[in-house]
Amino acid sequence: MVDLLIIVSFAFMVLAIYAAIEYYRHLIKVRKEYEKAKGAFNDIILSFSRELQRAIDDIHAIYYKVEAASSKGDEASKAVRELESKLKALEGKTAELLEDEEKLLTRLSGIEKQTQSITEAHKEVLAKLSSIEEKAQRGPIFPESGVEAVIPIKREKALAQLTETELAVLEMLAAEGPKTAPEIKERIRLSREHTARLMKKLYEEGYLERDSSKIPFKYSVKKEMERFLRKSEPETA
Repeated sequence: MVDLLIIVSFAFMVLAIYAAIEYYRHLIKVRKEYEKAKGAFNDIILSFSRELQRAIDDIHAIYYKVEAASSKGDEASKAVRELESKLKALEGKTAELLEDEEKLLTRLSGIEKQTQSITEAHKEVLAKLSSIEEKAQRGPIFPESGVEAVIPIKREKALAQLTETELAVLEMLAAEGPKTAPEIKERIRLSREHTARLMKKLYEEGYLERDSSKIPFKYSVKKEMERFLRKSEPETA
């Protein structure tokens, strides 16, 4: 009987020790869960604090912006009032300008009429010039059609006053007949401007006559000049 009690007591003691060990394990597990939950909670609290601080900073920034906008709004209102006063002044100037514009339009109308009359007079002058040019192109009417009036030879300017080139031109025309300035240029090997000046000089001094019925003009030696050239041929020979 005593042995049975001892066995039962030992069994209860073992169960008590096992229960204590399990309780201790459970307590450690609970403590670990608590520490984990505490860390998560602290993280949540820290994150919330950061978000709250950001929200506070945003609110402060918005507050400053509202204050700045309010001050700018006051400045804008002041600028609008100044602009309104300037617009009123500008309206008065615009009315004056409109009056001046009416006066200017009246003056322009008068100038336009004067311009039209000047234009009509200009057209009349152009028409007269055109008719004069047509008559000039036709040339003077002589028995020899198209041949300009002969300029008398200046006898005091004899062959001695001619250059070798001028004398060569006269002899060529006397021997070969009438030629244009471009044809003469090819023979004497001078520039176009130099040849034109030379032919004009010989014509104006009375050595040549020219046919102006066609362009370019044809130059020919005057009959009287041909006689001078013939007389000079034995001397030059």
